[in-house]
Amino acid sequence: MKYFPLMSCLFVLLLLGCNEINPEGEKEVRQFVKKWNEAHTQLKAPYLGRDYMARVNYYGKERTRPQVQRDKNLLFQQFPDYTQRILNDDLVITKEAGSYLVAFTKRVNYNGIEADYPAYLSVMFRNGAFQIIREGVAKNAKDLDAPIFPSARENMAFQSENRQLFGDFNGDAISDYATVISPEINTTTKTEAGSDALISCKGVCNSVITFSAKNLESITIQGAYQSQLENLKDLNNDGADEIGFWDLKPTTKTLYVFNVTNGALLTEPIVINTSVHKNLDLIDVFKKTGPSKITVTRSEQVNGKWILKSEVIKLD
Repeated sequence: MKYFPLMSCLFVLLLLGCNEINPEGEKEVRQFVKKWNEAHTQLKAPYLGRDYMARVNYYGKERTRPQVQRDKNLLFQQFPDYTQRILNDDLVITKEAGSYLVAFTKRVNYNGIEADYPAYLSVMFRNGAFQIIREGVAKNAKDLDAPIFPSARENMAFQSENRQLFGDFNGDAISDYATVISPEINTTTKTEAGSDALISCKGVCNSVITFSAKNLESITIQGAYQSQLENLKDLNNDGADEIGFWDLKPTTKTLYVFNVTNGALLTEPIVINTSVHKNLDLIDVFKKTGPSKITVTRSEQVNGKWILKSEVIKLD
């Protein structure tokens, strides 16, 4: 029993010290969070996934690491100018059971908007590195319906199986797929007959073609909110399939023909006036007519009358 006072003192010290932060540990946590924050750029965002655990509580919902990475990618596809910083570099770090809770004010800028949000991360040291187990903002924060949060992107249509277009888009002889991320439409305003309706979107009114092959960059089509994809096969003999994107409007439909490997258009957009030239399919407006040759047909107005005009294009 002579060791009881000593053991009691050690127990009290351990009990009182359990919530205190090792100064060296706090320094490493600060460095990790700073690096994570600085990675929120269009260039570095594709590598954010490595900072997260395999399963994460992400803005109130359980998500896998790939799902978090995809959401970060979509954020920068929707808002290429998005930036964030930790206001005054002020981090409040609290030691929890086996992890660190880091609270801070996140100042974001996107699409001409600046806003501050009380945010937090929970990080854990695992396998020689810090990883994130929770990310979110305070429940009482204002403007939580802003389009920069994951809940807004969950409403973006559709990344389901029936929207995937399969093909060999990077030329590696392995099948991959493309899908379209469309904007969420807020309102549609009717205009005079013969004119397209005025569309208001939540965020930017653009569509984005994304690819399962990691070496292919996404393609953004401005002003497109309803679409359809076409696999045009290999048109320029580079070993990769080209992709067609139909931009569908009430009185027009426009076919964009993309070289997926570099995101370049192979021809000027092919516009069809659907109020005059109805029920035209892909084969009616686009054909491969020879080695590295295509024939395109578009609507043109000549002497006040709409006609269909065809053109043979030699591909480089």
